[in-house]
Amino acid sequence: MPEKSNVVIRVLRALWRGIDAARKVFVNLLFLFIVVALLALMFKSDKPDIADTTALVIAPEGRLVEQLTAKSIDQLIDEAQGNAIPETLLKDVLDAIEAAKEDERIEVLVLDLSAFRGARLTKLQDVAKALEDFRSSGKKVIARADFLEQDGYYLAAHADEIIVHKLGGVVLQGFGRYRMYYKEGIDKLGLDVNVFKVGTYKSAVEPFLLDGMSGDAKQANREWLGDLWRIYLDDVAEARGMTAAQLDSYAQDFPPVVSAANGDAAKAALDFGLVDKAMTRIEIRQHLVELVGEDEEKHTFNQVGMADYLRTIDDDRFGRDAKGDKVAIIVARGSILDGSHPAGTIGGDSTGALIRKARNDEDVKAIILRVDSGGGSAFASEVIRRECEAARAAGIPVIASMGSVAASGGFWISTSSDQIWAHPGTITGSIGIFGMFPTYQRPLAEHLGIRVDGISTAPLAAVRPDRELPADIGEVLQQFIEQGYREFLARVAESRGMTTEEVDAVAQGRVWSGADAYELGLVDNLGDLDDAIAAAAELAGLGDDYAVSYIKPEQKFMERLLSDLMGSAIAAAPRPEPSRVDEQLSRFKAAVRELADFNDPNHVYAWSTIETD
Repeated sequence: MPEKSNVVIRVLRALWRGIDAARKVFVNLLFLFIVVALLALMFKSDKPDIADTTALVIAPEGRLVEQLTAKSIDQLIDEAQGNAIPETLLKDVLDAIEAAKEDERIEVLVLDLSAFRGARLTKLQDVAKALEDFRSSGKKVIARADFLEQDGYYLAAHADEIIVHKLGGVVLQGFGRYRMYYKEGIDKLGLDVNVFKVGTYKSAVEPFLLDGMSGDAKQANREWLGDLWRIYLDDVAEARGMTAAQLDSYAQDFPPVVSAANGDAAKAALDFGLVDKAMTRIEIRQHLVELVGEDEEKHTFNQVGMADYLRTIDDDRFGRDAKGDKVAIIVARGSILDGSHPAGTIGGDSTGALIRKARNDEDVKAIILRVDSGGGSAFASEVIRRECEAARAAGIPVIASMGSVAASGGFWISTSSDQIWAHPGTITGSIGIFGMFPTYQRPLAEHLGIRVDGISTAPLAAVRPDRELPADIGEVLQQFIEQGYREFLARVAESRGMTTEEVDAVAQGRVWSGADAYELGLVDNLGDLDDAIAAAAELAGLGDDYAVSYIKPEQKFMERLLSDLMGSAIAAAPRPEPSRVDEQLSRFKAAVRELADFNDPNHVYAWSTIETD
């Protein structure tokens, strides 16, 4: 026995030595990685060399967003491995295009859409507007991609020349709204999902109550999806010199269109006039060499990428060091949660702190709340709204500028403003709230023979997810929801100069396009962020002499260092493109994480489930 014990001890010691050695190797590798990254940052040239005749290559990766999501190291590694959808900041794209217009070295703008994974319509319109302005200088825009999907094609349509690969093509799938419905599964599992809501069209909770989309939800969705599709068709058709009906026929009759080209999707797109050329990558490269000259060292055309080019223009593009009168922009993107949260999520406390920071800056003469959110916590929404109200009380004009989505809680936080601006293609409204309290006492008892019992000194101590929700508590929760809805109606009515009855008639959780919201009086004006900035400056009486300053939370030194190091390393490393399956899994994980993060103290939510990006 003692001999066996000694053997076990020796094995455990050897195992521990192995683990300790692995730990040291890992720490050393991590240290080496940090040193190499720091050296790369230190010795990296501040500004790239740009040939006298060159092409600016704008190649947006992943989704186009109003604000980059603050990511953990794990999330950054997932992105580097192609397991998550990357993001490209919309402002980076717009700033690069604007600067290139006046840059004599830039003769051609190459819009490389190969790694683009799309954006909401309003963001596409912003980029298209910048491309048209660039073309007004007489310079050319060439759009290229192996294969163009709908969002990418919208941008490509605003180029002088569209080139796809000979084995590529164009797909226009239209707009759709599909969701998973869990009612049958919930019933099979024996779960009780106690739902409390107000609003005929408040469809966020339908998957827990039904096996398919309700007729009311289909009616509302059909209208705003139809508005967006009409805008898309009109914009693209005008840019390509076609009619909207011609473009729609390509989408509606895609199978016979491709069959007529004998299965050659590139030829089908050419025959239909959607693209100008179909080329191999070698042919495209040579075509660009003929336009801007050859980089003989790299054996390609003279070019500068967007990230490098941005380092050659204004170091303070976000106006954070600006002096004098300022219009402050606070981006509110993502789900609205209680507490403080990083960029990409709207924290009631953290976003409220940014508004307060702007209010207490004596140089800030107007505030723009740029909203890109489907909502979330009703409590956090009210915290943010109150901060906007305080800014207005201090004599600072506040304008809500709605981006792609400003629905439910996103609309709520917009109500304490002097003006609300929306794009025609903004998805807004969804004025309604809900609450849910799932319980699972039945499957515990029926399948596992587990029952929960006990005593309490007050009724609420007995409210647990493993016990049936008492009927009187359910009635109280419904009263919370109804009172929250009345508060929501009152906020909107006060903001819009309407009666609560008038608001209720267009509320009920129904989603509207920005164009419809304008007709209904839910927003004041239709326009983009530039229009909202001009309106804010006018309200503040600033004239033309003011700076635009983006307000963002301060990062700690180590957070900035890690973010810069990981960002630089990932940008320099080869990165596989996420597959469509990876994208769907990434979206599913994000949705689950979003639901798990919901933390309203009253469990009351103004949420529309419509993705912002």
